[in-house]
Amino acid sequence: MEIKRLESIIEAILFTMGDSVEVEVIAAAIEHDVETTKKIIHNMMDRYDAEERGIKIIELENSFQMCTKQDMYEYLIKVAKQPKKYVLTDVMLETLSIIAYKQPVTRLEIEKIRGVKSDHAVNKLIEYGLVCEVGRLDAPGRPLLFGTTEEFLRRFSVQSLDELPGIDPERMESFKEEAEDEAQLKLDI
Repeated sequence: MEIKRLESIIEAILFTMGDSVEVEVIAAAIEHDVETTKKIIHNMMDRYDAEERGIKIIELENSFQMCTKQDMYEYLIKVAKQPKKYVLTDVMLETLSIIAYKQPVTRLEIEKIRGVKSDHAVNKLIEYGLVCEVGRLDAPGRPLLFGTTEEFLRRFSVQSLDELPGIDPERMESFKEEAEDEAQLKLDI
């Protein structure tokens, strides 16, 4: 099959599926190996950028997805009139950070770290598609485990969790000291 035909097939797959598609699935569909498929898709990505198209292909771990370029959003908003707008409060961002760095994590573990109930924040993050249930802990009561989604990766413009910024050890030590001081204050009362 000629390259233009393969690109057309890949474009149709990504457009139709909407969500990300694993590269192995695309490779099987076009009857080529994974490396060749990746090269074709990366060439398409470069061409879309060079031609200043309104769409782009993004890579998320071992998957690819077609989406709209960010600088086109204002025009989409004009058409959609009232786009859904999700607001991430400080509480939700804090909860999301805990889930992103500790996943898979239970609601109880989140609440231990935060020191307060987190039901509302976790439920909102699930509603926004940033967090999902990833299983159950093999422990009494079999509590739900939570992790981040591909939507989280897209929204925060990272290809994988490995790209999340590391935690500064000095700052972590300072947080631990603050927490210990706070715990001691509670014990003294």
